[in-house]
Amino acid sequence: MKTKRTALAVILAMVMAFAMVALAGCGKSSSSSSSSATPTAQPTGEELIVGFDQEYPPYGYIANDGSYTGFDLDLAQEVCNRLGWTYKAMPIDWDSKDAQLNADTISCIWNGFTMEGREGQYAFSEPYMLNEQVIVVKADSGIQSLSDLEGKIVMTQTESAAQTVLEDEEGQKALADTFQELQTIGDYNSAFMNLESGSVDAVACDLSIAAYQLSANPGKYTQLGESLSSEHYAVGFKLGNEEKAQKVTDTLKAMYADGTVAKIIDKYADQGMTIDNWVLK
Repeated sequence: MKTKRTALAVILAMVMAFAMVALAGCGKSSSSSSSSATPTAQPTGEELIVGFDQEYPPYGYIANDGSYTGFDLDLAQEVCNRLGWTYKAMPIDWDSKDAQLNADTISCIWNGFTMEGREGQYAFSEPYMLNEQVIVVKADSGIQSLSDLEGKIVMTQTESAAQTVLEDEEGQKALADTFQELQTIGDYNSAFMNLESGSVDAVACDLSIAAYQLSANPGKYTQLGESLSSEHYAVGFKLGNEEKAQKVTDTLKAMYADGTVAKIIDKYADQGMTIDNWVLK
């Protein structure tokens, strides 16, 4: 009997051990299947220093906690995660962006950067966002069309796409010649402060900036129905970095396909962002 009991005990121990191994195996399989859906890569040792305008919401700005945030920065960080690159955000003066890119203090310009008119000057990714140059005025200004800007003071950001189109003979220079003055300033936040104070009559800016200001200040401003121009945003690298630009393009396409882009855009929906303007698919 003792021998039988001993044998039975051994058999029971073996069964229990087998069951524990099986359960452990099932647990490991379950854990693996519930891992993050976002693809990540092993670090490559490569760093992406993203040059951006810290006063350009919703694409790049300073959050309430002092961190750098914004739609473009979220895109850049996710691209780096997937490629195994180290991500770093570097605020820059917009009018010094080329000098910093050429000095390699930044790796790219990624912050609502218009590619039209800059072809051949940068190694661009494919365009990812549709943009327009528009005019914003005070809601009670009485200005309802571009022709109403005659004799008015219009402000835009220095070295911006809006400045380019308003000074371009083939763009809207004829319109700008009717203004009392076309003024420039270092950032759009300051431009809208001037508009609010009444020192200028209108601000020429990107569609995204207009959408942000109208969303943040309901009833205060209005956007004219006529646009100055239509264009696209892309990521700009120094010439010679076409391969890196292509990697960014391919990763952004993958992010659109798996729904990540839509989630990031939704995060900034209350700041005027919409998936309708995304063009890289």
